[in-house]
Amino acid sequence: MQCAHVGQHGNPSGDRVSVSGLPFYRPAVLSVLPKYLETIHLFLADLRRDEGSMANILLVEDDDEIIKYLSEFLKKEGYHVVSKTGQKEALSYLDEHEAETDLLLLDVSLAEGNGFAVCAAVKETTEIPVIFLTASGDEYSTVTGLEMGADDYIGKPFRPRELLSRIKNVLRRSGKVQSVLVYRNIRVDTLSGIVYKDEEELQLSALEYRLLLIFLGNQGVVLSRERLLEEIWDAAGEFVEDNTLTVYIKRLREKVEDDPVKPLIIQTVRGRGYRCG
Repeated sequence: MQCAHVGQHGNPSGDRVSVSGLPFYRPAVLSVLPKYLETIHLFLADLRRDEGSMANILLVEDDDEIIKYLSEFLKKEGYHVVSKTGQKEALSYLDEHEAETDLLLLDVSLAEGNGFAVCAAVKETTEIPVIFLTASGDEYSTVTGLEMGADDYIGKPFRPRELLSRIKNVLRRSGKVQSVLVYRNIRVDTLSGIVYKDEEELQLSALEYRLLLIFLGNQGVVLSRERLLEEIWDAAGEFVEDNTLTVYIKRLREKVEDDPVKPLIIQTVRGRGYRCG
């Protein structure tokens, strides 16, 4: 067994003692460790928020099938999801994890408690945005939730991509993700919906704007035509044909690229789809 080495040799501060190669700290140093660890924890939480798509979502829902389906879908989209099934369990979780929770997906009807009570408690003490999951056509729940401070709602059954769009919009409005997207000489202010090229405003149609957001929000990722069609379909609320996608990508390139024949922003990946960056 090695002896403890204390003092100036290898330990100028005198605060650390090494026994068998393991560091031990004096009480003066130990007293500041909790605050130090808390600072690191908050820094990592902020770092996750800055990554945008890595937002932390708390799903409060008592239907096992919906929990499984939504958790898998949102995780594939890059979100971190924690699920709780009741009012008490959800509020207990938030007591400990409020700082790192970016969004609450909340069902109105719960086996234990109810979504309205959870929303009221959350809005009273935090600024966490809330999206209610309500039964389709349930006007009372929708109005009640919004009056309690909910940021949005979506009726069941819902299309996954529509929910994803609502999640992104709420996170953007609440400042949980970047409101400005930039790539090369293109800048998009998502709060105002204005697109700039070399600081000059571009005029885009609704679908062109949606396409550009998809590409800028997935920089470096190859997006298949099927994925793009699904995204545009949900945004437009109507079916978009494959040929129409080709036309919109051509039009978008003509507006954002310096040389549409040799695109640098929206690149074709042969046999796979398109990529930004």
